[in-house]
Amino acid sequence: MNKDTLLRFLRDGKEMSLGNQINLVALLSFPAILAQLSSIIMQYIDASMVGSLGAKASASIGLMSTSIWLFGGLCTSAATGFYVQVAHLIGSKNLSEAQNVLRQSITTTFFFVLTLTIIGLSIANFLPTWLGGDPIIRKDATIYFAIFVATLPLVQMKTLAGGMLRCSGNMKIPSLLNILMCALDILFNFLFIFPTRDISILGHIVTMPGLGLGVTGAALGTSVSIVITCILEWWFLLFRTPELDIIKTSGPFKPEIKNLKIWYKIGVPMAVEHALMNGAQIASTFIVAPLGIAAIAANAFGITIESLCYMPGYGIGEAATTLVGQSLGAKRENLANRFASITIAIGIIIMTFMGILMYIFAPDLMSIMTPDLEVQKLAVSALRIEAWAEPMFAASIVAYGVFVGRKTVFAPCVLNLFSIWAVRITLAWWLAKDYGLNGVWLAMCIELCFRGAASLILLRIKSKPTKSVSGSKSENAIQTEEYKELEENGIN
Repeated sequence: MNKDTLLRFLRDGKEMSLGNQINLVALLSFPAILAQLSSIIMQYIDASMVGSLGAKASASIGLMSTSIWLFGGLCTSAATGFYVQVAHLIGSKNLSEAQNVLRQSITTTFFFVLTLTIIGLSIANFLPTWLGGDPIIRKDATIYFAIFVATLPLVQMKTLAGGMLRCSGNMKIPSLLNILMCALDILFNFLFIFPTRDISILGHIVTMPGLGLGVTGAALGTSVSIVITCILEWWFLLFRTPELDIIKTSGPFKPEIKNLKIWYKIGVPMAVEHALMNGAQIASTFIVAPLGIAAIAANAFGITIESLCYMPGYGIGEAATTLVGQSLGAKRENLANRFASITIAIGIIIMTFMGILMYIFAPDLMSIMTPDLEVQKLAVSALRIEAWAEPMFAASIVAYGVFVGRKTVFAPCVLNLFSIWAVRITLAWWLAKDYGLNGVWLAMCIELCFRGAASLILLRIKSKPTKSVSGSKSENAIQTEEYKELEENGIN
């Protein structure tokens, strides 16, 4: 069966076998995983292109990476508060209200990101100094961050459109557009980062035009690719998604209190969590910065390479959010619990495999990223420590996606904050004194294992117990009878 048929089974209350459930998880997860991997490949190419310019250029970007994640994470939080509502409304077949939520999300997130952009631009000149960056990298770091922040409104709109498409069940289009963004980023990086030069392609010398903008060019290449894919994503959402057709229908763009309350309940805890967790990552930057430029560059490269392992987990987590959200919207608690278990199990299996590959091929990956042998050595050692954390990291990522689908984010947010601040930062500060960058990554490994185990325990506590079929009608049987009654009464 195809994805649309299985999603109709979910929404219509029809029986779904274990094979159907696993198939639907795979159909939704694979495009999302592919998109996440393409995004990581894009980061690899970005990092290797900038890495070829030397450790100074790499450190300029690495210094600002945690701050960029902070602003990007806040945009994601703002969008999530709305597209999770849409998943529940589509699951309950209330399409007119889902369209109203989409309209109101545009207005709310626009004013949110406008405020965020103003704040980011106002601090761009001071941030590298606050982060303890070496004076020789501060100018490039400021420019890189400022260009990213200037693109934030489009980052916000792209995130919102992608989330709405995924929660409608369309994982394919946002995934393909992320792959396109990767290809465009490579193209524009070649044009913007390097000067005009001759390169050999299949034995032929070809003149490759370029502007030679270095770190600035890397930021511009990413920004232009975001602009193009944002436009395309909204086109597909507005003209190729019948469930969310707000062009042919009318409704309020002014935010309604009832929708804002749900957005607040979901989005604000996530935003606070992103802010404080990225604050912790910025604190990690403070811990790494005194270790030298090589350590900063190795830390940045290590984070980029490790993301190859955990981004599939985020893809599966997105599928979990959609499936759990639509199941609950359709009043199918048992099915929501089963989807939670299946997605977490698949996430752990895939990320464990990716961790093994990372451990084995870390030296080869780092040799692609940078020619600097000192940076390579530091990063490889850190990555082999982190490989041990991947199974439990998968559990925490996918479980969080399940919580988001349930619109229950406060408790996991508190857990994540406690884990990263009380466990990771404390251990990193202590271990870095004796073990340098390895100490920082060992602290990260321990913290991720703790967070994964705690997330599984919390999910078991928060999930409503499924009722036994014995002695009562099963969920599917009850829903089948309900649909028969509707048909007999002429209600479709």
